[in-house]
Amino acid sequence: MRYPIDFCDNFDKSLLFWIQNFIKMKLTTLSNRQVEDIDRFQQILYKFRKNISSMDEIKELAKSARQCGLIGINTFINPLEKLYYELCKLGFASLKEIDQEFLIDFLAIHTSKLSDATKKNYKNAILAFFKYIDKQNQDSSGNSYVYGFELKNWAGLGSSKGNKLPSHLNDDEIKRFLDAIDKTEFKPYSAAKNRLLIKTILFTGLRVSEALNIKQKDIVLDSSGYYIIQVQGKGNKYRVVMLKQSKVIKDMQEWLEYRPLDCDLLFCSRTGQKLSQPYVSYVMEKILLVAGLRKEKNGAHMLRHSFGTKLYNESHDLILVQEALGHSDINTSRIYTHFDKNRLKKTAEIFDN
Repeated sequence: MRYPIDFCDNFDKSLLFWIQNFIKMKLTTLSNRQVEDIDRFQQILYKFRKNISSMDEIKELAKSARQCGLIGINTFINPLEKLYYELCKLGFASLKEIDQEFLIDFLAIHTSKLSDATKKNYKNAILAFFKYIDKQNQDSSGNSYVYGFELKNWAGLGSSKGNKLPSHLNDDEIKRFLDAIDKTEFKPYSAAKNRLLIKTILFTGLRVSEALNIKQKDIVLDSSGYYIIQVQGKGNKYRVVMLKQSKVIKDMQEWLEYRPLDCDLLFCSRTGQKLSQPYVSYVMEKILLVAGLRKEKNGAHMLRHSFGTKLYNESHDLILVQEALGHSDINTSRIYTHFDKNRLKKTAEIFDN
């Protein structure tokens, strides 16, 4: 069903109406293969079919969807929340007053301190929102208002991809981080789980989503003292990683005593629910604070980069790095060659003779 672009006489309510419908559409079209709590997710979708009165309500419902396991919804929520409040301040009478110059100014102001990747996400989210309105609005005469925004003139993005090297921990920082894992205080029922989760990511290079999706049946201890873990990566591709039992045996044994028996995931909450990425970020922040470490990006994904960096420096084997990290393209793995000091020294010594 299509609606007039100015759904009602109030600009703020019309804008909220379109954001609500756009987010509802995204909830049903984003990949939901990692959604564990189906009943809760259905309740969220049902609430989106009702009248929503505030941006905060949309944000909370989207947060709940993310906690259910839906990945990617924040890519749209964060830019649209900022856009909503910015537009509401201007006192527009109609959504037709929104133009491309305003959006370019908005992006320039609100993304100035963000990475190129996040800037691109903001741009794509806003373009997707207005393209959705283009397709879904129609007046009583059957005519549609088309924005046709492209934002090609926005110069916020860098001219090339990959112009920043990923944040990672060097050898000394890894030692401090590992020491801090065991020193950081958590509640008794979650301490071993948190230590085991963070060590698993660091020692295997798993993505956070991959670690959170490990099921108990996917991890097997072989006779040589290694855990063999079957991992479901991007694009439903499976690979196998190995984790030395001696590095996590104490945390594993302690966590298995606390872990709910009715949960098939290796890592879960006290109530048997799947852990969220914000929860992992919270654990990382606490450990980094104890370690006295600060990086440009402090999330657990930094541990994956630390693993990739150390693996390449020790092996100088890009194929091994590609297989271990689950990269579909070996060019993605090449970023870790930038941290090979011995290789780089050759360029500095080229004129020594």
